[in-house]
Amino acid sequence: MADPWFALDLGADPAERISQVGRAHERFLTGDAGANREVRDVVAQSWRRSAGAAVSPDSTAPIDLTDRDLEAYRAAHPLARVLPIFRDLLGGLADDGAHLMAVCDAYGRLLWVEGHATVLRGAESMNFVPGARWDEAHVGTNAPGTALAVDHSVQIFATEHFSRGVQRWTCAAAPIHDPATGLLLGAIDVTGGDHLAHPHSLALVRATALAAEAFLGSQAPRAPSVSVLGREDAVVAVNGKSRRLSRRHSELLCLLLVHPSGRTGEQLGFDLYADDSNPVTVRAELSRLRRILGPELLDSRPYRLRGEVAADFLTVTRLLDDGLVGDALTAYAGPLLPSSDAPGVVRLRNLIDSRLRGAVLATGDAKLIRAWLDAPWGADDLQMWEAYATTLPQGSPARRPAFDRIVELAGEYGVATSVQRPRH
Repeated sequence: MADPWFALDLGADPAERISQVGRAHERFLTGDAGANREVRDVVAQSWRRSAGAAVSPDSTAPIDLTDRDLEAYRAAHPLARVLPIFRDLLGGLADDGAHLMAVCDAYGRLLWVEGHATVLRGAESMNFVPGARWDEAHVGTNAPGTALAVDHSVQIFATEHFSRGVQRWTCAAAPIHDPATGLLLGAIDVTGGDHLAHPHSLALVRATALAAEAFLGSQAPRAPSVSVLGREDAVVAVNGKSRRLSRRHSELLCLLLVHPSGRTGEQLGFDLYADDSNPVTVRAELSRLRRILGPELLDSRPYRLRGEVAADFLTVTRLLDDGLVGDALTAYAGPLLPSSDAPGVVRLRNLIDSRLRGAVLATGDAKLIRAWLDAPWGADDLQMWEAYATTLPQGSPARRPAFDRIVELAGEYGVATSVQRPRH
């Protein structure tokens, strides 16, 4: 196949492919690893993620937001500004009686689902409705959820869907990014019948996503934003332009962000160097940082940031404060400046990590725990593996590999585990 993101080769028989993939799907569910060779690699990987998240093949998307909460959330969402573009480019499909247009946020929550009333009624039967959660962790392989998971436009054809209740549909979706920060905002999706498994449908959603990003990038300047999670150095977006900072400036910026009321040069020096602080060096670094950010953003006496400055790690802590653990985990791109050894940054990094980890453990939610384990920073977390194993029902195919991983890690750490070996 020329493009692995297309569902069908030109000239392929859709009915024959539906049967072939459907048989592979059922074999996969019985534990036949060879079934993956019958499907595209992007689908095989998605099936494995879905099974690892303990998604049932008979799952139904949960409803996250309804009524006023949904209205308020989507009215404030950045993608509300490009809804007219979606309707202009895809409205014809949404009104033709055979397709739906859907827009979701970065967490897979559907914000808008539009189309002919007859098609909408069919979608309601599988909870493909505004407010429903269609990420892979909740309903498995599907175009908007998989597009978010792999950060690429993709078609999902009929029986490639992990959930059986969705397998009569075919969809194409493309992710949409914030032009200033590069962060995911959500995805645009077209859903309909088998005829959507054509290169034109994928090209159309790709073009629509690019048009939306171009429009967002042309808008008035927004509040500066800082990205430091999972990065060695900070990326700062000011007036639509991004800049990567040095390690020391990245550390200083994090310390200023976490102390909005300001810090003295001596306090910042201690946070950076502990007892080896040199006030002259700190002042010099702050002077360079002010030249980068601009005097309108960085104040002195005390040193502090002016106005509203968004930061990815502050988003995570705010979501945790609000009890939105799943959203916080989705927003967490990795440890804050992971290579920094500045004492103040190390304390901040450990605080965020321990808060998020503890919150995930406290939920007892298999999908959230599994999402932590699937991340690079969580793969060797023995306690989280043990917690995950206790959430799995007897007979679950995920119990055996989980137990094997627990035994492996316990051996590496030289500790015992109380998790019982799964019964055959």
